[in-house]
Amino acid sequence: MIYAENVLICIAVPLIISLLFIRGGARRFVLSFLAGMVACLLAAYVGGFIENASGMKAEDTSVFISPIIEEVMKLIPVLICLMLFEPADDKLISFSVGIGAGFATFENCCYVLSYSAQSLPYVMIRGLAVGVMHLVSMVALAIGLNLLRRYKVFRFPGVLGALSLAMTFHATYNLLVSKTGLSSIMGYALPIFTALLLYSKGKIFFEKK
Repeated sequence: MIYAENVLICIAVPLIISLLFIRGGARRFVLSFLAGMVACLLAAYVGGFIENASGMKAEDTSVFISPIIEEVMKLIPVLICLMLFEPADDKLISFSVGIGAGFATFENCCYVLSYSAQSLPYVMIRGLAVGVMHLVSMVALAIGLNLLRRYKVFRFPGVLGALSLAMTFHATYNLLVSKTGLSSIMGYALPIFTALLLYSKGKIFFEKK
């Protein structure tokens, strides 16, 4: 058994100290990375409470509950950033990437420490699958929010629609990897394939506006 709060402190303290020595985009990325780790911890609290209160099995929770909670927790700092700073499109994507990377890093660290994963192939799959999945969902969400702003339709239904897409992608991944065989292989490949697709077809969204 590990205490996730202790893991968070160990990772966060050096990053917080680094803020004294960096400026500009590097500082924004570190702050978003920290926000992603905090969002992961809060999502674990809420998800664990709902799982215990509802009596659902862990597998059912990962498919039906976790995607909703985790994507909402990742969205909150993005919306705060939008409301307070109104960042340019490229800066919003960078901020979202930091949140996704921080969330994935903290989740993977806690998972590896909890289950003592010693198999390098397993660790690689964990990093390339779960880690990239959180990253891709945030990039897609940021692109969606930028499109809403660009076409002047940044309203609650639009934000909810972008969030629903991120939730659906997350839930699809969790559902696929919940079963062994071809299903899990497809699930592990989904984040990498989506990341490559976003990079190759969505370069326009990464340009400065």
